[in-house]
Amino acid sequence: MDVALGNSGLPPMILHLTILLAFQLTGEVISRLLELPLPGPVIGMTLLFFTLMIFPRLAAAITPTSRVLLAHLSLLFVPAGVGVVGHLDRFGSDGLALATAVIGSTALAISAGVLTFAGVARMLGKSK
Repeated sequence: MDVALGNSGLPPMILHLTILLAFQLTGEVISRLLELPLPGPVIGMTLLFFTLMIFPRLAAAITPTSRVLLAHLSLLFVPAGVGVVGHLDRFGSDGLALATAVIGSTALAISAGVLTFAGVARMLGKSK
């Protein structure tokens, strides 16, 4: 695992981004080859999670790059905003259905996050 820790000659951030994208690509390949209903990035994230659990030095190495990515996460929403502006006419005809879908999926995602957090906290014995 020394290559993943920066001994490859590449700048560390480039190497860490390559590792993250390789896991996403692996998840996509698995999802498509096995025709799974699960998105490839979710499979890749799961594989990354277990890899980081097995190799804590790798987790420590890519933490700074991950924090930079998370700090600039809002930039990833720019394409979505451009798409919304490009299809403003659809809001007139399908606005209610779109609003219902967005609000409903947001509520479900927040609920899933809360339930997952509560479950993990209970498993680790840190719930009050």
